[in-house]
Amino acid sequence: MDLYSRKIVGFHMDERMTKELVLKALDRACNQKRPRGEVIHHSDRGSQYASHDYQVRLKQYKMKGTMGCKGNCYDNACI
Repeated sequence: MDLYSRKIVGFHMDERMTKELVLKALDRACNQKRPRGEVIHHSDRGSQYASHDYQVRLKQYKMKGTMGCKGNCYDNACI
């Protein structure tokens, strides 16, 4: 979700929450929106988002990754 526009910019669905699923969603978002400038990518602390492959992909897209605080359910309440 783009917090400025409140629009969903990329998603993918599957039966399980895997690293591949979140990589596909990120790729879709970047291919559709083609962001320029500094982009902050915020997620929860799920293993999918913390994976090496996902962190590498964020760097490829020149995004700064941030993660919510442990145990803070309000951190991602907007979504």
